[in-house]
Amino acid sequence: MAKHKGKKPGGGNIAKNRKATHEYKISEKTEGGLELQGWEVKAMRIGKVNLSDAYVIIQNGQALLLGCHITPLNTASTHVHCDPERPRRLLLNRREIDKLQGLVERQGFAIIALNLYWKGPWAKVEIGLGKGKQEHDKREDGKSRDWEREKSRVMKDSLR
Repeated sequence: MAKHKGKKPGGGNIAKNRKATHEYKISEKTEGGLELQGWEVKAMRIGKVNLSDAYVIIQNGQALLLGCHITPLNTASTHVHCDPERPRRLLLNRREIDKLQGLVERQGFAIIALNLYWKGPWAKVEIGLGKGKQEHDKREDGKSRDWEREKSRVMKDSLR
């Protein structure tokens, strides 16, 4: 009988940008790989990542992740200079990069990092195309969330 492989500790979700869905209306999501250094992978396995201000720009035909803060470990190598805010290259197809660049330039979208996670041994980032919300849009979202919550409570009570 084959052994059941359990989940590895530290697997799955690394960091989530909760602020993104509040600040932007996300219309389309895409997944891309990250080009990382060794110390960054070690820090990500421990969970020392802040994705709250992360966004993507397209420069010289490459997609770069900016604003993602990865705190270096104390045990990192002494001969390696650890820059926690360095731009990290996203691994996307040429078609995907061209499509994103066109939408950003023509329609005024922003590319925001939404989620950072492990997919097998690879670190992946979920990016989304978003337009900034106005203050009244945020209020409407809050009201609709409250209504959905209240509606589910009423339906749950009526089923009893």
